[in-house]
Amino acid sequence: MNEFVAPEIDWLALAPLIVVLGAGVVGVLLEAFVPARARRVTQVVLTLVALAGALAFVAVLWPQIVAQPVQVVGGSVTLTPFALGTQGIIAVLAFLGVLVVADRTSTGQDAFAPTASAVPGTSYEDLARRSGLEQTEIYPLLLFAAGGMMLFASTDDLIVMFIALEVLSLPLYVLCATARRRRLLSQEAAAKYFLLGAFASALFIFGVALIYGFAGTVRLLEIAQRVQQGGLPLEGMTGLLVAGVLLVTVGLLFKVGAVPFHAWTPDVYTGAPTPITGFMAACTKAAAVAALVEVLYRITIGVGGLSPETMEQLQVVIVVVAVLTMAVGTVIGSVQTDVKRLLAYSSIAHAGFLLVGIAGFNAQVQSSTLFYLLAYGLATIGAFAVVTLVRERRVTPGGAEDNGPVEDDGVVLGEATEIAQWAGLGRKAPWLTAAFALFLLSMAGIPLTAGFIAKFGAFTGATSGGLWWLAVLGVIASVVAVAFYLRLLVVMVFQPGTIEPSQVELVETGVSTSSTSDDTEGAGGVATATKVQVTAPQRVVVTVVRSRGPAAVAIAVCAIATVILGVFPSLVLNLAAEASKFVP
Repeated sequence: MNEFVAPEIDWLALAPLIVVLGAGVVGVLLEAFVPARARRVTQVVLTLVALAGALAFVAVLWPQIVAQPVQVVGGSVTLTPFALGTQGIIAVLAFLGVLVVADRTSTGQDAFAPTASAVPGTSYEDLARRSGLEQTEIYPLLLFAAGGMMLFASTDDLIVMFIALEVLSLPLYVLCATARRRRLLSQEAAAKYFLLGAFASALFIFGVALIYGFAGTVRLLEIAQRVQQGGLPLEGMTGLLVAGVLLVTVGLLFKVGAVPFHAWTPDVYTGAPTPITGFMAACTKAAAVAALVEVLYRITIGVGGLSPETMEQLQVVIVVVAVLTMAVGTVIGSVQTDVKRLLAYSSIAHAGFLLVGIAGFNAQVQSSTLFYLLAYGLATIGAFAVVTLVRERRVTPGGAEDNGPVEDDGVVLGEATEIAQWAGLGRKAPWLTAAFALFLLSMAGIPLTAGFIAKFGAFTGATSGGLWWLAVLGVIASVVAVAFYLRLLVVMVFQPGTIEPSQVELVETGVSTSSTSDDTEGAGGVATATKVQVTAPQRVVVTVVRSRGPAAVAIAVCAIATVILGVFPSLVLNLAAEASKFVP
């Protein structure tokens, strides 16, 4: 009998993953053993410490991995500079995202329902809200999602990649349904994300099966070696490989949010709690793009590459998807009237810009991709953090004709996401408006921001691969995108604020009167009396609520980093250049 030989595991190489996923397990235990009054603070501290610890281990491992990439656990985790750099970016963005998630505004409320499983509008939900319950389970879920993202971008094994895909996706499905307000919209977003994500996962695993049928292995580098060796029994089976790679690519493009696999993005981004939207938009895109690069580049140019015909087939697919993604993201984004949907279509457009660089199929694209993911992630988390602070406030006008002094009843409602509601925001909160403008300008690719350097690198990657015309289309799409970013800026800065009427709500403090209405059906109709409670006329104004600290810190860090990366990008570009090696 053959004896089992335990593999030698380099635990230090796995430290970033172990810290994040291990902290997620500890967070689940904290839910059972820590008193409710101390649970939230404990979970927030544990989550932030774990992500900071993962980033510290990435820094410790960096010199070693740059000198010599390693394969851990028999190749299930392949730690290259590109993979380690992606882990570091995910850790940074997740840390900033958790700061926004953990924020409680001056109203004392966070963005999450007290009991996400309750049916919206039921007495149980009202009881949970009055009791002051909090959803602290979101922090272990965030850690599991972040850990799955880090593994997703650093594995050479397609089966492990599929497992990582589910580990990062399942917590996000749950988190999308936890919004405190617009509960039905939030649950609808979670249902759409889950159903479409299940289809994407099925396509991914079917593609893995086809690739295994071609090569007899699910390791990317071994697949490339089999292709390079050729001969029987692989002769004449290239179509099986191409079909498998295309199906795997479809599963990854769904997570990237590329057209035509983007339909979930606007609805999910709008319905999910805004802090979760920012976390998802930045971190998930980073992990998915890195995994897409791993799959395409290791198989195509990892160890000699595919045949020119097969390479051309894959390149055509990526180019077509890139063009469609840029077109849909910029054109449809230009007519949006909701801030969150506008940012969602902006995310789709940026997926197209990233694919422009990837389509060049040259190794230099790796460094520009990492820089782009960092620059876009910082702007995205900062922008959604600003959205969480712009709220509706209910006021009661005085006087017989609503011309008297306005009495603020102190009731802060949900986020004001209609673009028209942001009119005059620059006068109410100039510093917040300036930060939001900076994030929008970075997304637009204006010089002296991180976004300009990122887009320049992506378009350079396309021209290096001979796709200069695709880079020109990217520049044109960027110009179109500038229009809807500037439209929002004009509304915030140059248009005066307005007070818009809202639906009158029944409140106990209103003046009640009785009225009787007779509803008669035919000659023998039955008269019914209805008591109507009339309240003072109420209106809704847009206000900027104060952050209790975490969200303000995240906005400040994202704004400062966006400027530094735009003005002094050399340090990060040098690190990204070191990370361009993605094959051990």
